[in-house]
Amino acid sequence: MSSSLMREYLEFYRDLGINELYIDPIDSEPDREDPVDAENQHEAALRVIQNDMGECKRCRLHQARKTIVFGSGNPAAKLVFVGEGPGAEEDEQGLPFVGRAGQLLTRMIDGTCERVGLPIRRPDVYICNVVKCRPPKNRTPEKDEMEICGQFLARQIKAIQPRAICVLGGTAAKALLRTSEGITRLRGNWQEWGGIRVMPTYHPSYLLRGYNKQGKVQAFQDLKQVLLYVYG
Repeated sequence: MSSSLMREYLEFYRDLGINELYIDPIDSEPDREDPVDAENQHEAALRVIQNDMGECKRCRLHQARKTIVFGSGNPAAKLVFVGEGPGAEEDEQGLPFVGRAGQLLTRMIDGTCERVGLPIRRPDVYICNVVKCRPPKNRTPEKDEMEICGQFLARQIKAIQPRAICVLGGTAAKALLRTSEGITRLRGNWQEWGGIRVMPTYHPSYLLRGYNKQGKVQAFQDLKQVLLYVYG
């Protein structure tokens, strides 16, 4: 309300002989979402997707799998990591990134956050893969397999509503970003998926190769960039 209009109202009430006004206080602070409620809502949404997937037999990958590896982490995470597909350890445990590559990813997340002073650790983010079943002999998932499973990945990301996505490796980057560019050119440069910023970087399994010292440095730079964007 403008000051002139307020003055007119006050003069009007004064002419009526009303010298005191009671104004009902209005809470200027908007209602804030309870983080526990938010996490429960996101978790429920993910459970619906997982139930829709069921004991999936939509593509050939179900034939050799032991476990569907849906995803793990904070269902209300601000940052989602997306890899290619489960390996042997993941297939056994039903959890993503628990083998050697996963252990490296954990060290990268925790170590980078510690270096830059962020109180974030692996359980605070969400981690999943493009395909939810282990490809035979850890081969690269084929295009139709990624497209079939990609519908569930898209629903996962939309349910979580992260601020950013960190995509790990060339296969996952091509699947999510619909690009033919290799990871060497993509890494370190912001992309976009569904209005969400995406940072591509190397897959941890690539970084485990002894000769790849420069790749490790670059991956840590990429991770630092995305972590500071999301949590800094």
